[in-house]
Amino acid sequence: MKIGVPKEIKNGECRVALTPNGAQTLLSQGHTVLLEKSSGVLAGFPDREYARAGARLVSDAQTVWKKSDLILKVKEPQSSEYPFLSPNKILFCFLHCAASISLTRALLRSGVSAIAGETIQDASGRLPLLEPMSEIAGRMAVIIGAYYQSTCHGGGGILISGLPGVLSAKVVILGGGTVGENAAKIASGMGAQVTILDHRQDRLRLLDELLPENVSTLHSTPQNILKSVSDADILIGAVLIPGAKAPKLVTRKMIKQMRAGTVFVDVSIDQGGVAETSRATTHAKPTFRVDGVLHYCVPNMPGAYGRSATLAHADVSLKYIEKLANRGLGDAFREDPGFASGLNTHAGKVTHPAVAESLSLPYSPF
Repeated sequence: MKIGVPKEIKNGECRVALTPNGAQTLLSQGHTVLLEKSSGVLAGFPDREYARAGARLVSDAQTVWKKSDLILKVKEPQSSEYPFLSPNKILFCFLHCAASISLTRALLRSGVSAIAGETIQDASGRLPLLEPMSEIAGRMAVIIGAYYQSTCHGGGGILISGLPGVLSAKVVILGGGTVGENAAKIASGMGAQVTILDHRQDRLRLLDELLPENVSTLHSTPQNILKSVSDADILIGAVLIPGAKAPKLVTRKMIKQMRAGTVFVDVSIDQGGVAETSRATTHAKPTFRVDGVLHYCVPNMPGAYGRSATLAHADVSLKYIEKLANRGLGDAFREDPGFASGLNTHAGKVTHPAVAESLSLPYSPF
């Protein structure tokens, strides 16, 4: 199979979908790898390492798309890449279709088979490709929140760790999944007063056992959300419903009740965000202010740490790439139903139920 890796063009995206070692593995199995020049540079992988592995370096993205059967990306196609989409090709990347009707329509019009890394499941129902990126985003969220809490960056001037005689920051985390757990670990390690909310009692019980004493768990009810959000110095949105839009747990009215200088990091923005005031930003212009609350809503947060995020992604994605390249779409999905749950569009139809429901589009099982 001809496998193509175009350069990522989303703002601030420093990851690459395939490492030189991954390319070498695929080449050893008889496949061809076409890589757009400089695709791996920001992740610390220069062209010479891909060339040494045997990959063919190509000077332009259009050639990579045109001549490849399987296109590997990290992030969803940008509008300038929509013309490159075509039927009889497989696109494998993080898509987050539920947050973008324009992207979904472009996928449907093209007829491409689009596999979303964020909806692939393993045998236990976990999300193996999304999980390491969620770990990074959760850890980043606290670092970002602490950074923007400084007065000179628009925050309320509250040091996250506190100091003798001065209270530490109150960090509130909506969602107790992978993002929330990792955010709580970092925030508690920095000395913050942490509250993590989730609707699953069994998950709260586990988090209570795993996390230190400066982390409190709280059932996610409208009343508890309102009280916690109103009292936060740093608020982190960390809710995920695989394939679907994030629920709007934070209303505009709640935002108005928050203290001026509060920092809100909405990690869920790649699925639409957990607040009515959230809108996607970029690494170049990451923040905006609503009613005195500083919002950070960058949908590709892990892209800022190109090397670490690429290595983490490559560790889990390669086996799925091998399945596609060696078995083809149909056989790969028949052998691994959890992998099949990654298919979001095929032959002009939406093939993931949560995506279809979120966008009010017809659902057609693969």
